[in-house]
Amino acid sequence: MEIKSRFDHFNINVTNLERSIAFYGEALGLREHHRKQAADGSFTLVYLTDGDTGFLLELTCLRDHADQPYELGENESHLCFRVAGDYEAVRHYHKQMGCVCFENVEMGLYFIHDPDDYWIEILPLGR
Repeated sequence: MEIKSRFDHFNINVTNLERSIAFYGEALGLREHHRKQAADGSFTLVYLTDGDTGFLLELTCLRDHADQPYELGENESHLCFRVAGDYEAVRHYHKQMGCVCFENVEMGLYFIHDPDDYWIEILPLGR
């Protein structure tokens, strides 16, 4: 059997939904695509889009886990975004935001971290 699939979304759990929505908007230009709320209010799902690819980032906020940090292990898994325009200007902007957590100048990449400490690799679009 040959299976044909495509990426749809990636989920992360967040402790403060509005703070995370604001971060992803400011740092990466993502915006809310849609949301779902449990009838009993136990969770809210917010799907963010880049408006271009169709891939969604799902933010899950669990009512009973609010303000408790998630255990991320060694934080070796990560998202990766390619940014258009002046890569160095974007890096400078992220440094001003205080969210750059790792740089590898030799490899030409760096990572930012979100409010829940998920790491996000940033690469230039044309490379």
